[in-house]
Amino acid sequence: QLHLTMSEKNELTKSLEMVQKELQEKESEMRREISEYKDRLLQAEKEHWDALTEANRKNEVEIEACQDKMNLLEHFISSQELEIEHLKSNKEQLNNSLKQANQTLGELLKIKLR
Repeated sequence: QLHLTMSEKNELTKSLEMVQKELQEKESEMRREISEYKDRLLQAEKEHWDALTEANRKNEVEIEACQDKMNLLEHFISSQELEIEHLKSNKEQLNNSLKQANQTLGELLKIKLR
């Protein structure tokens, strides 16, 4: 009886050791998988931040180019407005000269007709 009990005890001990070994292997495998997932997550986050940084850089460059274009257009508009004012002034001077010329012509015609 004692021999049988000792034998069962040995078998149970071996079985327990095997179960413990399997559990340790599974735990080790799970830790390895968790480590791989963490690495992949960190890599994905790094790629995400790199993409965001690059997109921000491109947007800043584009914004700067748009601001430069806007400044050029504002300068162009300003110069066109000055040109328009200059042309208006010239037109007014020409109209005044034309009025004077017509008056002079009218006076000359009157003198000629006398």
